[in-house]
Amino acid sequence: MASSFMQQVGKKKLIGKRSLKKYLGEALCKNLLKDGGEDQTVREKLNQYIKSRKSAYKWEVGHTLKALRKRKLYGPALKLSETMEKRGMNKTVSDKAVHLDLVAKSSGITAAETYFINLPESEKTHHTYGALLHGYCKELMVEKAQGLFVKMKELNLELTALSFNSIMNLYSKCKMPQMVPALIQEMKARDVMLDIYSYNLWMRALAATGDVSGVERVIDEMKRDGRVAPDWTTYSNLASIYVKFGSFDKAEKALKELESKNSRKDLSAYQFLITLYGHTGNLVEVYRIWQSLKLAFPKTSNISYLNMIQVLVNLKDLPGAEKCFEEWSSSCSAYDIRIVNVLIGAYLKEGLAEKAEELKTQAQKKGARLNAKTYEFYIDYYMNKGNMSSAVDCLENAILLGRGNGDKFTLSQDTVMKMMQHFEENKDVDGAERFLKVLKKSKDELESEILESLIRIYASTGKKNPAMQRRIKMEKAELSEEGLKLLNEICPEMTKEV
Repeated sequence: MASSFMQQVGKKKLIGKRSLKKYLGEALCKNLLKDGGEDQTVREKLNQYIKSRKSAYKWEVGHTLKALRKRKLYGPALKLSETMEKRGMNKTVSDKAVHLDLVAKSSGITAAETYFINLPESEKTHHTYGALLHGYCKELMVEKAQGLFVKMKELNLELTALSFNSIMNLYSKCKMPQMVPALIQEMKARDVMLDIYSYNLWMRALAATGDVSGVERVIDEMKRDGRVAPDWTTYSNLASIYVKFGSFDKAEKALKELESKNSRKDLSAYQFLITLYGHTGNLVEVYRIWQSLKLAFPKTSNISYLNMIQVLVNLKDLPGAEKCFEEWSSSCSAYDIRIVNVLIGAYLKEGLAEKAEELKTQAQKKGARLNAKTYEFYIDYYMNKGNMSSAVDCLENAILLGRGNGDKFTLSQDTVMKMMQHFEENKDVDGAERFLKVLKKSKDELESEILESLIRIYASTGKKNPAMQRRIKMEKAELSEEGLKLLNEICPEMTKEV
């Protein structure tokens, strides 16, 4: 008997008064995503939905899971999938493969392995093996992915283009593009039909090895084969390859093909057109595509404005970027700090600090929350001005806020060493110590080169620091001979212990 969770949300006669599409949208999926679809908001709405004990069709839950995964809301999707199971909804093997994928993305690959191990043998099919394989590939676990792929072959499981694509994507990300052509040949030998992603991965792998003519041969093969027609993603891929190799004329021809293939007016296609025309430096085409995008999407999204303003900034069209920003600002429903940050960054790069401050204040008044990226732009600005005290203040704020995905904010090693170089040149012990105190809030250990720089600062000022040797041990730093020599100068009585 179907569980209550599989039952109708409303009575059949009510559902009959509206279309299936509208009912599906208005129920679970639309309810979760209607307020912008931010992770925390979706979690709260999902908790309310579950506590209400409202029921839903299985297909409706499946649709909602698909929508959440598309938006990378894996945590809420996993919770919904778990609720399905707890309430007795019958899961197919495909459902369990989706669940395994959600576990991997939300709870980690180890949890996904445990889930897979605990599945009945009858449910360890190409679906669930494929989901685990995808998890290994996403985590760049080359040996485990290769081992599982071999086992799938040994078990004579059906090998799909999806499984091959996962492995090829892994090789591309791990800078092993030379491995991809052999997999393409294996697909052909096994009569596994290449899909559009297979061709795109093949093209990118050939481009990574510098074989641009090989990329062109792949396009020709697609056209000859006829079973998989090149779509806009194919030409976006081709155009980005030509851009990479500086063949802008060929890139723009590919972009014309891209545009002609975008008959369904896919937003992502417009975004790629704007970005890639930006890379070719063709400002006229950037604006033309922008007008086409706005005609296709009168309610233009924040992400579209973000992309356009970033491209204009990159093309040094600051007046155009400001005009586009004002257009967005006058009609937006929520002040997106990402868009604000692009213009703040542009102003600071041009030395227009007053404009940046005005925009920052305006954004805060309109409800935008500054994030780590905001302060990252200011860190660069103050560093270029030689104002390290203000740069460290901004670093402290950035670390306090953290990254949007929950990760700690960290400076690149190059940036850290540039700051240390400044303190060295100015023999600023106090400034260096304050900087490292703040930096430690985002780093478990300080690298040896950072500590050697600090030791050089102490030595250049003649200051002593009896605790430095103990500090070096705690940071597990390995000093050079020169570093040890200078350490002896600033804390001689402890050098024998190093």
